[in-house]
Amino acid sequence: MFFEFGLKDVIDIVLVALMLYYIYRLMKESRSLNVFMGILVFVVLWLVVSQVLEMKLLGTMMDKLVSVGVIGLIVLFQDDIRKFLYNLGVHQRMRAFRRIFSNGDKRQDVAKLKQVIMPIVMSCMSMSKKKVGALIVIQRATPLDDIVATGERIDAMVNQRLIENLFFKNSPLHDGAVIITRDRIRAAGCILPVSHDLNIPKDLGLRHRAALGITHESDSIAIVVSEETGGISVAIRSEFQLRLTAEKLESILTQELA
Repeated sequence: MFFEFGLKDVIDIVLVALMLYYIYRLMKESRSLNVFMGILVFVVLWLVVSQVLEMKLLGTMMDKLVSVGVIGLIVLFQDDIRKFLYNLGVHQRMRAFRRIFSNGDKRQDVAKLKQVIMPIVMSCMSMSKKKVGALIVIQRATPLDDIVATGERIDAMVNQRLIENLFFKNSPLHDGAVIITRDRIRAAGCILPVSHDLNIPKDLGLRHRAALGITHESDSIAIVVSEETGGISVAIRSEFQLRLTAEKLESILTQELA
């Protein structure tokens, strides 16, 4: 036997395979799949040259390229790396968030959520009929203090009329986003990071790009009412759900926040 193959080696191979698969999915979503495949081919060649063929000169040159290339990859894929690390931690933060919301009585928790969700749903439906543009962000586990700081602090209970007044066309705050944390409207007129994703449909405007942008950087829920069509959309985990009815919007918010 040239080597012993045990349980530890099986676990090692499985973990490497899972890591490569996760990186593959991440690169595919960010349209960097060709770069990832090129890096994978280079790594295989490097291992063959340095470990199998033991070509010292070429192996040394490739070693230097790898050591310098790691820094280049960090710079090149900084957004993807940040998203990867965020996804690792978000599940723990969501558990903490649900513990804060929960008081042990599931019925009472749902009733409390309905008091927050229904004014949001009703205001969105009202603005949709009048074709009033709106952008509402519901904070979850990830703090949005830096976003809140870009707008005007409100600190009021979630209220249908207040939300509609904030997005009224003559209101000075109607162009920005409203940030809701738990059962309170924290701020209005807030500026969100804009997504530059090329896969966003052309008929979706700047509000939709801003909604997608905040879900790239946090676990927030972003609700958009289109000023052009009156359509209601929700962005969650960097994905859109379009043309929602009141029942569907209520269902999504209840499921995501409960």
